[in-house]
Amino acid sequence: MATIEPLAPAELIEVLMGRRAVPLPPHPIPIPLPLLGGSRFVIWKQDPSVGELGRRLVLVPSLVVNGPRDPRIDTNLVGTTPVTRSAAGDFIFPADTPEADCAHTFAVVRETLTMYERLRGGIAIAWAWNIGGNTDPVTAYPRAGVTANAFYSRSQKALKFFYFTPPGAGQPLYTCRSLDIVAHETGHAVLDGLKPGWLGIGNPPQTGALHEAFGDLTAIFLALSQLDQVEAFVAITKANLHAKNYLSALAEQFGAALGRSAGLRNADNDLKLSQVSNEVHELSQVFTGAIYDILADIYAHERIQQGKVKDPAQILLEVAHKLCRLLLEAIIKAPANGATFADVATAMLTISKAQGDPPAYRTFIHTRFAVREIVVPPVPLTASAIGQMDYGDPNLILGADEVKVQAADPNHPSLSAKVPQDRSGCCGTMQLPEYARAPDKLQAELQRLGQEGEVIPEEELLAGAVAELRRAFK
Repeated sequence: MATIEPLAPAELIEVLMGRRAVPLPPHPIPIPLPLLGGSRFVIWKQDPSVGELGRRLVLVPSLVVNGPRDPRIDTNLVGTTPVTRSAAGDFIFPADTPEADCAHTFAVVRETLTMYERLRGGIAIAWAWNIGGNTDPVTAYPRAGVTANAFYSRSQKALKFFYFTPPGAGQPLYTCRSLDIVAHETGHAVLDGLKPGWLGIGNPPQTGALHEAFGDLTAIFLALSQLDQVEAFVAITKANLHAKNYLSALAEQFGAALGRSAGLRNADNDLKLSQVSNEVHELSQVFTGAIYDILADIYAHERIQQGKVKDPAQILLEVAHKLCRLLLEAIIKAPANGATFADVATAMLTISKAQGDPPAYRTFIHTRFAVREIVVPPVPLTASAIGQMDYGDPNLILGADEVKVQAADPNHPSLSAKVPQDRSGCCGTMQLPEYARAPDKLQAELQRLGQEGEVIPEEELLAGAVAELRRAFK
């Protein structure tokens, strides 16, 4: 430690009289801050049609090698991969190039997986085939072929994003460039790892709808996990989640190519079970809309509670994080097969109460699922009753603070496994033949996938991470 010699009495008097400066110790040798490893990428922060955000620089704070790839995610584009990182370890390329598409796709898949693993306290989330010590990654194909499609395939251990040229357009539309689409399909892969029994077509239609809704909600929550997106969203909408916005409209560019003005689907909808068919895509919008309304309600509540001490964007960031974690934990708690909307609603209410959330949270959850005709309402749902909700009251309760809720219509056809799932309006994932196999064949299929696959060389840089995954995925 640096020291200074004591002053002589005469020197001390000079200092006290202001005629001499106080001697300072020599500067200590600076200790450098620990460097945060990782690679920088340039990605489309939303759908390419959302001009307010465009392409921006992001940091993936983990080790990424040429590919780009890491122990969990690989990238494949014939003639392009492996894409080589720069001397600084970054993947920054001009727009409209194959290399840029590879970098963007990898980064969004990685951000999505990381978001869910952080919500679980850093616990690694296995892909469906990561059993018995298998550590095979999922492979993302940014330009998988020419068709208007994108899907997750368990049997291929792949996320495939295609491209096509819309009628009258001069340039191809690449589905991999939409954060919404990449996050949606990655959501299917994450959920298949958590609940491999949910993808089979032998489940009730509501189980399939939960898979579709989870994909859509993944895109929304990924956007709301990024402060720059949250700040832009709050500014554009004046913090009104029900104002017309790019967040609730999913995959706008792809939707426009198919003649849909509000994207492939709109999360901010008012659909009820009685207003949709048994088609899985339509059903999913009922659940997605309920969660979006719950998000808006809790945000309105917390803005009143914290508006004087926190920025609106910071509040939304925290509310979205809390609700996404609640939904994820509820899904994990739900049945391994045949899960329904009411199962997830009950789990959300149970977890919310156990973790000490304000009663108002459960009022919002219960009421919004009831308005959608999913569960029995806490009190008779009249327009006046809903309008009387005091968003500023943390103890707001309509009826009893119950956590066990019942389906509003136990005989609704979407609850029956005897009713064939109509997946005609779903994304490519839900329409793959591989998910039409009998449920009793699932475990054998997962075991087979865990034992096969191309062995990817484990560079010395990745060996430690792969060994840790092998221990986690026993």
